[in-house]
Amino acid sequence: MRFNDALSRPGLAAIAEFKRRSPSMGDIRPDARIEEIVPAYAASGASAISVLVDARFAGTIADLVAARAATSVPLLAKGFFSTEEQLLELRRAGADAALLILRDLDDEATARLMRYAESIGLDTLVEAHDGEELERAHRLAAPVIGINARDLSTFAIDRNAQLELVARARAGVVIAESAIHSRAQAAAAELAGADAVLVGTSLMQAADPGAKLRDLTSRPLVKVCGLTRQEDVDVAVEAGADLLGFIFAEGSPRRAPAVLDVPRTALSVAVYVGEPEERGADLVQLYEPEEGSVRGRDAVLYRDGEPVARVADLPWQGEDPDHWRNAVSEDRIVLAGRLGPDNVRAAIDAVHPWAVDAASRLEAAPGIKDHDKVRAFVQEAR
Repeated sequence: MRFNDALSRPGLAAIAEFKRRSPSMGDIRPDARIEEIVPAYAASGASAISVLVDARFAGTIADLVAARAATSVPLLAKGFFSTEEQLLELRRAGADAALLILRDLDDEATARLMRYAESIGLDTLVEAHDGEELERAHRLAAPVIGINARDLSTFAIDRNAQLELVARARAGVVIAESAIHSRAQAAAAELAGADAVLVGTSLMQAADPGAKLRDLTSRPLVKVCGLTRQEDVDVAVEAGADLLGFIFAEGSPRRAPAVLDVPRTALSVAVYVGEPEERGADLVQLYEPEEGSVRGRDAVLYRDGEPVARVADLPWQGEDPDHWRNAVSEDRIVLAGRLGPDNVRAAIDAVHPWAVDAASRLEAAPGIKDHDKVRAFVQEAR
């Protein structure tokens, strides 16, 4: 399968990267062997595998050859390439795609290399890290655009700027590169519009890189909602929750005082009925108002004003015996409504949602979480 095609399938794809070191961090896993890591990536669901062939990353062309012998998964060769001879060498070594970094190439050179790569059956990933470079990638009609959160000149990371560029990118495949260490961070890229994430350091630092890859891309995500106290937020994060929900609906017994502190490895969700307010949350969950009730039934999840998922919920303090059956959909679904540790696994098996959401059944009292129930819910859902 071609590199481009492997990343174009439904759902969030992952490019798992093999590298022993980086200029910004130094040694990461200096004794890493292609023969061990690459098959683990392939077995753990990598859509493609990136191999560093540059000495600054302790990589060589021999690593690419070894990776080709170890897997049939599409291979991306990463390095600093500027000539046709380099691209031909990569293709002969087994690469299916090569990285072209706009920081180091002008438009004429990039276009020339893209044409040559196509002529030898090599796909290209055209990488941008700022708005000007993204517009250049658009002018070049690059079929695959990567947005790197890391400035290769300063090594500084700016994930917010990356996500803004991902949302603006227009290409057959858009890839979010660098600085992804958690499921929520991968999901943030997905919701911004990324078709794939490229992950290296967090995998290579893990005791089991394959298991870490499976965790980053596994679904459903887990949302703990109705949080009103920082200590409850902290327990939910420690337990492994990906989304932390704060309710601002009038009349709700779980109304939060504010969007509390959420670490960068998770996402905050502000929940409203009717008109949302600006509270600095990563996402907004919006219900329609309903006469005589705190809220309507279902909701929509928004990122920067754009709908990104549908929330399938129960009526306020109501029941529906067909709720799970009716929630099954090809859409990105957040399943909510009377979920708890005892039934979340059955709900996941029945609906296959993108995320599961629990609030009232994780409480010791309205707005006060039972920490054991929170931990049990997250464990069962994950």
